[in-house]
Amino acid sequence: MNTRTTPHRTPVPTDPGSGQLSAPFAEAVLAHAGRDWLRLNVPGHAAAPGSDLAGFFGSRITALDFPPLLDGIDLGADTPLDRARALAAEAWGARRTWFLTNGASQGNQIASMVAPSLGRTLVVQRSVHSSVIDGLVLSGMDAVFVQPSVDPAQGIAHGVTAADVAAALERTPDAAAVYIVSPSYFGAVADVRALADTAHAAGVPLIVDEAWGSHFGFHPALPPGALSLGADLVTSSTHKLAGSLTQSAMLHLAEGPFADRLEPLVDRAFRLVQSTSASALLTASLDLARRSLATDPAATARSVEAADRVRGAVRALGRFRVVSDGFPAFPDVVGPDPLRIALDTRAGGITGHEARRLLFGDHQVMVEVATDAAIVAVIGAGSVPDTDRFLEALHTLPSPLTGSGAGPAAVPHLPVPGPAKLTAREAFLSPTRVLPAERAVGRISADTLAAYPPGIPNVLPGEVITAEVVRFLRRTATAPHGHVRGALDRGVTRLRVVD
Repeated sequence: MNTRTTPHRTPVPTDPGSGQLSAPFAEAVLAHAGRDWLRLNVPGHAAAPGSDLAGFFGSRITALDFPPLLDGIDLGADTPLDRARALAAEAWGARRTWFLTNGASQGNQIASMVAPSLGRTLVVQRSVHSSVIDGLVLSGMDAVFVQPSVDPAQGIAHGVTAADVAAALERTPDAAAVYIVSPSYFGAVADVRALADTAHAAGVPLIVDEAWGSHFGFHPALPPGALSLGADLVTSSTHKLAGSLTQSAMLHLAEGPFADRLEPLVDRAFRLVQSTSASALLTASLDLARRSLATDPAATARSVEAADRVRGAVRALGRFRVVSDGFPAFPDVVGPDPLRIALDTRAGGITGHEARRLLFGDHQVMVEVATDAAIVAVIGAGSVPDTDRFLEALHTLPSPLTGSGAGPAAVPHLPVPGPAKLTAREAFLSPTRVLPAERAVGRISADTLAAYPPGIPNVLPGEVITAEVVRFLRRTATAPHGHVRGALDRGVTRLRVVD
């Protein structure tokens, strides 16, 4: 494999006079909706002003809901859609960008599907999103997993070090690519530059699930984006913090040593998994989100200032702790995402799950996620929420753990996964049977099972189920607010195994 060094593009300057001020696809859809159409095509609501949809959402929504393959929008040469995607590639510093309407999960599946062209085995961070494991099922690849560091106090996974990835590559002569996550759900940013250098030294590309970092690189207060640090293929969940509509995302290909090989494969895999009825609303939202990010850095600065204000107040008041203040203790973390506000609630006498429940029910405040130990709030780039309201609600929460004498329960150590006997695809497609959990020990799992917290997959399709893993999963399931994703029942009393 050619591993020549090719300079990676950086995001475009946020110059108000640049072409980034246009939103060609969104503008074309809006102009199309402004004409007097007799709509005898799909979608079936036909933008009828008296329909239930128009009455519920407003007639503007249905008027903008066009199908694909329309002249002047996405059909022909140099279409508004082509121009919108080119502007996105320029904004994120990519050679080419694809718009996705099935979330970043679609991007992870595409990346996993093209990897077999480069080798037989993926070197994968163990705490990847489940869609990457789904991609292994689709591709049929083998995988070598690199364990992330885990904060024992919080029970959350961070990232992987370049040294650990290098060791995995040394024992994987048929490696196709390295697949990592940055930032993590809690905002821990990995050393993408070192990881990219390590992958490239071994002759393989670095694929980054940057679902939670679509805003990176668009303001000096934010970490640089993965593409600018040497990543070759990047999944960007644009709806999360960059402002597009839910379920919209992007996939970016770098102008790097693997681009010529990957581009046609990504394009073909994209057509396999993209809907032939992609939503014009979702696509237009990607175009508009890109324009806002690229042309209004002052709005992003205000968002960072709002998040800093919350963290500063939490530190000053002293009841709760800021989780990212502990990131320097972990060698795989080079910094935090400033738009993520992760707070240790148990330090303030209440579990994260209870804090989330009370914030939602009593104060109408929604946070992104909770664990037994913490809550995570996010502020989207360009938004400035009422931080005083959040801080007041947070600090009026009761302290049921204070003085109880029990204290917070310790997070159990993660069990060692069983050996892999089949690929994820082989196990997933094999005949299966459901057994009581105790009888499943020693058998090959057909499912992915992950205990929350910390959310690292403990069992993958094709791995042998061990007694230690069963005890860990059942202990998690029976704990207050414990959850095992992928389990057949809440108590993990039964498991699906290869027959």
